[in-house]
Amino acid sequence: MKKPVSIPRPLVRVNQWTILLSVLIAWTTQTSWVLLIPLMANLGGLLFNFNPIMKAARPLLKKPMSTYIPEDVTQQKFNSTIAITCLVVAYVSWIAGNFLVASIFMSAVALASFVAILGFCVGCFLFFQINQLKYKLKRRSA
Repeated sequence: MKKPVSIPRPLVRVNQWTILLSVLIAWTTQTSWVLLIPLMANLGGLLFNFNPIMKAARPLLKKPMSTYIPEDVTQQKFNSTIAITCLVVAYVSWIAGNFLVASIFMSAVALASFVAILGFCVGCFLFFQINQLKYKLKRRSA
């Protein structure tokens, strides 16, 4: 499958809402398997460039894909890696009976999704800071 250069922002927002709502539903219903929905979808996006949540939302876009604000695929994959990590740790902790660790990681991914929906991307900020550090270290060694 051809790797896209960018993802329309509404599709990214649908994914963020899915993460947030899945965590809230898992908490309120005390059902851990709900965390597997965004986990598997994002894992599919990361490994195979196919996120079924974004694919399902694509027909709902009313304008051509190119008219929406683009989100960088590399940054989205980085963000997705963070979300996947938090969801895996939360799910495994929950299954193992460590609800404190599960709650911490569920809170982290839910808060990051909520803040991203509001307009500040924590993962993008981390991505930028890591790249700045790499650049500084590269310049220092040269």
